[in-house]
Amino acid sequence: MLIGTLCGTGAALAWAAGFVVAKHGIEIGFSPADLALHRFLWSGLLLMPLVLRDGIKDLGGVGWGRGIVMSLLSGPPQALIAYTGFILVPLGHGTTIQPATAALCGIVLAAVVLRERPSAARILGGVAITAGLTVFGFESHLTIGTHGIGGDLLFAAAGAFWACFGILLRQWQISGTRVVAAVGAISVLIFAPLHAVLVGYEGIWRMGLMENLLQVAAQGIIAGVLPIFLFARAVALLGAGRAATFPALVPGFSLVIGYLALGVIPSLAQLVGLSIVLIGFRLTMK
Repeated sequence: MLIGTLCGTGAALAWAAGFVVAKHGIEIGFSPADLALHRFLWSGLLLMPLVLRDGIKDLGGVGWGRGIVMSLLSGPPQALIAYTGFILVPLGHGTTIQPATAALCGIVLAAVVLRERPSAARILGGVAITAGLTVFGFESHLTIGTHGIGGDLLFAAAGAFWACFGILLRQWQISGTRVVAAVGAISVLIFAPLHAVLVGYEGIWRMGLMENLLQVAAQGIIAGVLPIFLFARAVALLGAGRAATFPALVPGFSLVIGYLALGVIPSLAQLVGLSIVLIGFRLTMK
């Protein structure tokens, strides 16, 4: 129980750290495409042996067709959407709106696609999450303007992508670790060459060695590879139901890490919205 809890908490901390370092990268001048490259290229290289072991011909058992779909929903395109959102809105918006929308869309998609009948607690949780997201939307409208609402919608879209990814993962009965390795392989073989042709590496070189090493460590390893194995271990030790509570810790951890590392102080509206969303998370996981 203790080891499983530590693994799940560690995975949530790793994901939260990835959010914070991504926001830092955007603020100092990295483009969203550059951050997406750091996020998936290095983790893809680290996990490539898994794909090669199981056979590159069918992408490690996932299949190229399914792998490309999964890559669109959880790989570089999804990351590009989220990182672009960080250009427009504060840290607290992205770190709450994306996982909250993923949870909300997951409830709806499970009912529509998988024919799961949501419990009363899950319905109430969905209502609470919607109320919390509305608080963030009002703050964007009142204090940031139109582009703030646009940033919120980008994070909502990234969360919806992730929810679709989760539903397909269950529908196709594929191992999460195997899919992450396949997405990494596609990033190495397809996204990295596209990045070189369409974007180039001038922006990356301009940021200097230390900042790039920070992104490599934070995006590619800490938020890329490490939480995959920690969360898988938590599921094995605690069960899927208990382990599902750990991603709900990401928004809170992100605010704490953002304050300690970047000095970001969340507004009152963000704290209120986060509190309501966390209540919704708790209800949906009953």
